[in-house]
Amino acid sequence: MLTEETGQAGDGPDAKGGDHHPGGDVASTRGLMGAALAVTAWGSVSVLAKAISMGGISIAVYRFLLYFAAVALWMAVRKAPLTPRVLVKTLFGGGALALDVAFFFTAIKTTSVMNATLIGALQPIVVGVVAARFFGERIRGRDAVWSLVALAGVGIVVLAAADSAVSSLRGDLLAFGALFSWSAYFIASRQSRGVVTPTEFTAGSAFWAGALNLPLAVGLGQDLSPPTGRDLVLLLIMTFVAGVVGHSLMNWSLVRIPLWIGSTFTLFIPVAASVLAWALLGEPLTAMQMLGTAVVLGALAAIVIGQSSRKPRLR
Repeated sequence: MLTEETGQAGDGPDAKGGDHHPGGDVASTRGLMGAALAVTAWGSVSVLAKAISMGGISIAVYRFLLYFAAVALWMAVRKAPLTPRVLVKTLFGGGALALDVAFFFTAIKTTSVMNATLIGALQPIVVGVVAARFFGERIRGRDAVWSLVALAGVGIVVLAAADSAVSSLRGDLLAFGALFSWSAYFIASRQSRGVVTPTEFTAGSAFWAGALNLPLAVGLGQDLSPPTGRDLVLLLIMTFVAGVVGHSLMNWSLVRIPLWIGSTFTLFIPVAASVLAWALLGEPLTAMQMLGTAVVLGALAAIVIGQSSRKPRLR
């Protein structure tokens, strides 16, 4: 699990935030690396969800309550237990995450992995507008161009799919609901800076994501019986990979890099998802999709190299 800036000696690079990015337009190297690992982990979520026989919202309940328990235990061991104040401060972010997983996990059961992840790949457009308007982040022209190139690559990855039989309009509309909820979660994570630590935000939002989906699963008649066998193994893998590696690392990174960069990195999720769906679920992967994958990776690499070479402005 990640260490945190809690203001106590030895808990982080320094009590005020260590390597948080200084001006909203310069990213730390560690933040970039963390975001890259996070989105790679998230790429496995849709594939794992589709392979689990449980209902989509039931998966969300178990995944996030298990993850919440793990993070809360970690915090207690470090003598920084979760408090009611943290739960109040993370309600908006947790509510947005709850909607996101409810929409997305249901969408992934009724449409293709590629369609669902392509729609989610529009997130940088939504978040980029918010980041510029409310956080004062400035995106260099070359970075904006590379972001558009990456988005075009995502379009190639998904639209070049050879099989559309697993797609549905209902599933695609649910994926759009997930898109806006996911964007709100990213924004809430950035807004939490200086209010709660990244680990507190992660734990609080995980609690709300699981708790708010629980009555929804009951109301929709989804089976909440404890998972067993293969489903349990896949669920535990999802909880660890998407939770510890995904949410924890991204929330840690978003206070060290500009919001728009973290959002742009999510363009790698469809690439990872489509490759895993091909390898594990037998969903087709064409030569054009492999070309699109190369375009996305090249564009994201250009953004990372450009950010890594920049120096913070003196203040």
